[in-house]
Amino acid sequence: MALEVGTKAPSFTTVDDEGNTVSLSDFKGKVVVLYFYPKDDTPGCTKQAQSFRDNYEEYQNKDMVVLGVSMDDQASHQKFKEKYGLPFTLLVDSDGKITKAYDVEGGGYAKRVTYIIDGEGKITQVDAQVNTSTHAQDVLAKMG
Repeated sequence: MALEVGTKAPSFTTVDDEGNTVSLSDFKGKVVVLYFYPKDDTPGCTKQAQSFRDNYEEYQNKDMVVLGVSMDDQASHQKFKEKYGLPFTLLVDSDGKITKAYDVEGGGYAKRVTYIIDGEGKITQVDAQVNTSTHAQDVLAKMG
């Protein structure tokens, strides 16, 4: 069961697809779209990532940060980003700590759940019913 709206988002520190250290606290004051997905370069996950890629400019215009999280390693994330020209950050969660903290562990992979986290670190929306083809537009529509 995913975390509930109004919950303080669990803090984390990890590395991204480029090996940089990233913490949730780095984005204080910004709206963060933290989307969990099962595996790099699989059909549904690719559609979902392409959805964010194709709408990324709109996210930037709204000063929103998009972070993708799966249990794949840095090398896998790098290949996935390069192959599909993904402009946003992918976070490494090989040990599953972030996936577990956000209660989306699906037996060795992350379940497909998206959290919207406000600038104060509170979860304002949870989307566990993801249409991979239209997900980025769906999130933007909910944000108004």
